[in-house]
Amino acid sequence: MKKTILITGASSGFGEACARRYAAEGCDLVLCARRLDRLAAVASSLSSSCRVHPQQLDVTDREAVAAFVEQLPEGFGEIDVLVNNAGLALGMEPAHEADLDDWETMVDTNIKGLMRMTRQILPGMVARRRGHIVNIGSPAANWPYPGSNAYGGSKAFVKQFSRGLRADLLGTPVRVTTIEPGLAETEFSLVRLKGDAQKARHVYTDTHPLSAADVAEIVYWVTSLPPHVNVNVMEVMPVCQGWGPMAIDRTLGDEV
Repeated sequence: MKKTILITGASSGFGEACARRYAAEGCDLVLCARRLDRLAAVASSLSSSCRVHPQQLDVTDREAVAAFVEQLPEGFGEIDVLVNNAGLALGMEPAHEADLDDWETMVDTNIKGLMRMTRQILPGMVARRRGHIVNIGSPAANWPYPGSNAYGGSKAFVKQFSRGLRADLLGTPVRVTTIEPGLAETEFSLVRLKGDAQKARHVYTDTHPLSAADVAEIVYWVTSLPPHVNVNVMEVMPVCQGWGPMAIDRTLGDEV
């Protein structure tokens, strides 16, 4: 049976790559993102491979998310796979210097936006007794680093929320997976660094990061497994990435 896939944040990065991967299998696609011009270009490039319904959407707008789902056109309303990809990091400042607006934007997008879309799509999956929710997390949920404060916290929520969904859905065939990509060359760093292209490029200097296509292949794989198999969490890094040693400060002396 041909599947219908809903992907948030589908105008670039992991979202666009997931759209291309599912399009290669002839799936019907529901694509949403804030940047309509970019989204339209993605949809146009895929229209010869599959049916595509693109629509501008800001997942931080609760009413807009509800209306988006309620008004899906005929033939696109029964979502088989939801890829909650819309998300971002903003800033690298320590917590005592961080911009509260940045924190709130991350919470509104990474946490509330994901919850809103899940709440709108999940009842249909339960009623039809089929479906798979894939939430895009981050190793920042597991391994803190300086400047990860609100971003890491938001992705820790994604992981625990996904676990809670699994608990709620026990006894149904609906699956839930969290994919946690590490260093990946997308627009992520450019957004995080507020458009500083030089600093964003430096993030990837002398590395071989994951590509968006790598992550899309993983998302496709977990949703293509036999229906009795649920991958709960998958943390993925390029081989050039690992964990730092435990941090020890030697400057405080007798101050503490």
